[in-house]
Amino acid sequence: MRYLSTRGGAEPKRFTEILLEGLASDGGLYVPEVYPRADLPKWRGMAYPELAHAILAHFMDDVADLAGIVRRTYTREIFRSEEITPLKTLEPGLHILELANGPTLAFKDLALQLLGNLFESVLQKENQTLNILGATSGDTGSAAEHALRGRRNVNVFMLSPRGRMSAFQSAQMYSLQDPNIHNLAVEGVFDDCQDLVKQVNADAAFKARYRIGAVNSINWARVAAQVVYYFKGYFAVTRRDSEQVSFAVPSGNFGNIYAGYVARRMGLPIRKLILASNENDVLDEFFRTGKYRARKAAVATSSPSMDISKASNFERYVFELLGRDAARVRESFSSGSEFDLSKLPRTGFVSGRSSHADRIATIKRIHQTYGVTIDPHTADGVKVGLEQREAGVPLICLETALPAKFAQTIREALGRDAQRPAGFEALEHLPQRFEVVSPDAAAVKRYIAAHAV
Repeated sequence: MRYLSTRGGAEPKRFTEILLEGLASDGGLYVPEVYPRADLPKWRGMAYPELAHAILAHFMDDVADLAGIVRRTYTREIFRSEEITPLKTLEPGLHILELANGPTLAFKDLALQLLGNLFESVLQKENQTLNILGATSGDTGSAAEHALRGRRNVNVFMLSPRGRMSAFQSAQMYSLQDPNIHNLAVEGVFDDCQDLVKQVNADAAFKARYRIGAVNSINWARVAAQVVYYFKGYFAVTRRDSEQVSFAVPSGNFGNIYAGYVARRMGLPIRKLILASNENDVLDEFFRTGKYRARKAAVATSSPSMDISKASNFERYVFELLGRDAARVRESFSSGSEFDLSKLPRTGFVSGRSSHADRIATIKRIHQTYGVTIDPHTADGVKVGLEQREAGVPLICLETALPAKFAQTIREALGRDAQRPAGFEALEHLPQRFEVVSPDAAAVKRYIAAHAV
């Protein structure tokens, strides 16, 4: 399998080359040259590790011992379940796919635990080092740090918006004392963090000198890993390979739902990909109108991991929407923060928006009706999913995190705290270690230069 840049200015590469690179040298994102075809009859009934290997072997065909890496990643010890992503049925035709049973209680663990093992394997084989630079709005940072903490030959520099995450999310990151973990709290919003990552990566000489890599969903390995659970969810609710299902997906950066798009391109019978935005509704606006209009800044909400005004993975979808015309992609994303694609069909996607009042009401409703507590991001997905639900088509709502990570919102909705898994009882009281930085790329580069592996 070879990978192309969405902007057409980089040579096609194999997976292990783009694994360590992150953004392409031309500023684009890597996508597969072709989409492999799913073998639904063969894959149905496979356990999660076996299914993951069957799918990922198409995308990662140059990784030595991929089967062993996958087997070490998806275990009961790490994900607290033999199923890895158990299905919870609320009522016939309405399901929640549990994706948040990993070490940091968020769906990001499913991809980042794999990414950590891939990094370690490739770096050891090539006797190389890597400095990871990432941005997080809440869950990516902790999932990446917990996957890479203590690993040899890797340093992590994670940018997060100071004061914009929940206390639980901040503590998960800032309480880590491993010397290869560096938390930089940016005086700004997530979009500032994301812009800083892009600015540092745009300095080709600096990126090469310090071997800057990526763990954000711009890294194709994360998208590929997330494709797996769409197939797992589909097999869990269907008996025949001709049946259709719909998925409701909370989305801010477009990575999670884009993985569903890839699964459909591979042949998974997905009727609708239902995108749920919070008050930062740039993606909902696009799928309703065909017009993309990035905001100047994200507003703070009670589903903070979706507080994003520029969806970095969206470029991959635009590349496909424009018939893989890299020149038009470059033009669209270099001409400013707005463009109009309303004349092009956006088939297979529908969308909706959820507010704070909506997610509070949804958390209450799901708890009262089914005795299940969901987090505010999952609530956004459930709310919009139910609005778009079709009779006779199973609806699978993707869980994004456990409710314990968002205590304030759960207290407002239910009048009590969400139950915490064992080991997380006093998380916020642990000593914390982080550096406050201004939203300045030069300052970030100075810090990396002083602490790089």
